[in-house]
Amino acid sequence: MTASLDGEIRDGRHHMRVRVYFEDTDAGQIVYHANFLRFMERGRTNYLRLLGTSQQELLNEARKDAPGFAFVVRSMKIDFLKPAVLDDLLDVVTIPQEVRGASIMLDQEVRRGDELLLEAKVKVAFVSGGRAKPIPKALRIAMKADQI
Repeated sequence: MTASLDGEIRDGRHHMRVRVYFEDTDAGQIVYHANFLRFMERGRTNYLRLLGTSQQELLNEARKDAPGFAFVVRSMKIDFLKPAVLDDLLDVVTIPQEVRGASIMLDQEVRRGDELLLEAKVKVAFVSGGRAKPIPKALRIAMKADQI
C-alpha cells in the first residue's frame, strides 16, 4: 500500500506522519500534552478509514446494523516519555491488539524517527443510540483481518 494523507498500513500497523506546527506547542515550543491526544485521534480515525477495500461499503453495512453509530474512547493509559518540539516530524503508530464484541483495544505510539516519545493503550467502544453495541460484522472482520 502506498502512503497517503491518511497514512498507510504496514505489517498490521497504521503509520501516519504529523508535522509539529507552532499551534501545537506551548511557550517553550514543546508540544502541549493534550495535542498528542489529537494526533492519536487522527491516527485511529485514519486507520479505520484505510481498513477494507471499500470503506463506504463497510460504513453503509454498519449503518444498517447500528444507525447513528460511533466509536468512542472508553479508557486510555498514556506514558509521556520524551517531548516533541516545533518542526519535528512525528510518526503516529496505531496497532490493533484485540477486537471484542463491542470494543477494540489498540496500542498507540508517537515516534520521532526511532525514538519513542509516547505510548498509550486505548480501549474504544462501539456505540449506537447512546449504548454499547456489538461491532457490526463487516467492521469486525476488517479489523481482525488487519491484526498482526
